[in-house]
Amino acid sequence: MADAVGATERDGARVPFSPELRWSIVISALGAIMSLLDSTIVNVALHALSARFDAPLITIQWVVTSYLLALAAVTPMTGWAARRVGVKRLYLASVAVFAAVSLLCGLAQTIEQLIVLRVLQGAAGGVIASVGQMLLVMRADRANMARVMSAVGVPMIIAPIIGPAIGGLLVDGPGWGWIFFINVPVGIVTVLLGHRYLSPDQGRPGDRLDVAGLLLAASGMVGITYGLAEIGTRGELGSPRALLPILAGAVLTAGFVVHALRSAHPLLDLRLYRSRAFGSASLTTFCSGGAVFGGMILLPLYLQSARAESAVATGLLLVPQGVGAAVGMYLAGRATDRFGAGATALAGGVAMSLASAPLAFLDGATSYWLIGAVTLVRGVGIGLITMPAMTAAFRALSPAAVNDAAPQLNMLQRIGGSVGTAIFAVVLQWRLDEAATQAERAAAYGTAFWWVVGVTLAATVPTLLLMRHERRAAADGPEAGTTGRTYARNQE
Repeated sequence: MADAVGATERDGARVPFSPELRWSIVISALGAIMSLLDSTIVNVALHALSARFDAPLITIQWVVTSYLLALAAVTPMTGWAARRVGVKRLYLASVAVFAAVSLLCGLAQTIEQLIVLRVLQGAAGGVIASVGQMLLVMRADRANMARVMSAVGVPMIIAPIIGPAIGGLLVDGPGWGWIFFINVPVGIVTVLLGHRYLSPDQGRPGDRLDVAGLLLAASGMVGITYGLAEIGTRGELGSPRALLPILAGAVLTAGFVVHALRSAHPLLDLRLYRSRAFGSASLTTFCSGGAVFGGMILLPLYLQSARAESAVATGLLLVPQGVGAAVGMYLAGRATDRFGAGATALAGGVAMSLASAPLAFLDGATSYWLIGAVTLVRGVGIGLITMPAMTAAFRALSPAAVNDAAPQLNMLQRIGGSVGTAIFAVVLQWRLDEAATQAERAAAYGTAFWWVVGVTLAATVPTLLLMRHERRAAADGPEAGTTGRTYARNQE
């Protein structure tokens, strides 16, 4: 990791990262850890929260759902906000708000207070996720982009994996409040480091907010996210509670697309997709999000439901996947520089598919050693497929276009993950409803993993498109695939 953070190769020579870029990686990673941990760490505390507030689980579930909905609603406007107030100022402010609200969450006295505070926390988390990427890309260049993204990607991938283990330890130890208190020192350190080591950037106070675009995009994102979350929670594909929000969200999102293409100053610049490189990389990001994050829900459920493992034990059994992801991220930067983002992501998809196949044979007595071995390989695949696509997307654009690109890539990845989660939840619930014995219940998870294999194989198709575009661009010369950069320059 130190080697990945410390240097890059340019024209055959090894060139050190600038000190500010090094600190930007650290500061962005700390913020990502906070926001991503809170997307999974709370899940293991739901029963404890139900007992603490004397509320049914269907109400407690809103502690998770409200966070996701707020995150989805805020993400579309982060590009405009970054342009208006400056990336550094917005990032540090969102980290400070996230830490302060986390403290209040741990002190909440009623479930209503906690849900409202989680909305505020999710809004701050949505800003952190997108603006943290802007922070990095503004200070990196095309030559070191792959290594920068792979370096900061390690905690971004590992955080959701280890979140349940950390949550279990905190809930069983000092208490549920500490799943929120843990963010406070991280936030303080992040803000202090940011003020000390990040140079300021100027905002454009005269940049007006596209209100119509914001209403359409935010409402569409919330509708789709809520509907998919309902499917993931209940495992019911045909429920009106899920289908109606998804349909409404799709219509609103389509309305936003029409509006954005007609507007001179849209909330998000969809013209970036004129760049084939950016379009291919975005499609890869969406599909890999479903394969990676959707597949992450099954193994914890299997270990806790079919094997009766505790949250802490489940988290420890998932460590090999986290280790593999770290190794994959480490390799991804070097492989992307040498072989290209498309080839690297393709290798990751193949590794994930091969490693997911043995999990399709899960039963009530499957060896934990086997599970650890295949999840280690699957983790390597996760590391190889996740960041190369984003690297290729940012490489295709000028720095001026980053504020529009980062929110869109984050939305695509999250929606992809939500779609994958919904698909696997429906398949799992369908098989569990037919199960009459504990052995049949365990086998139901194997059936769901066959779908993981299928979705992962499908996610490799866009990597082939990305690889083909990269090869054409290399053959055509340095001006190939620069539509996004040319458009962004014309707008400056």
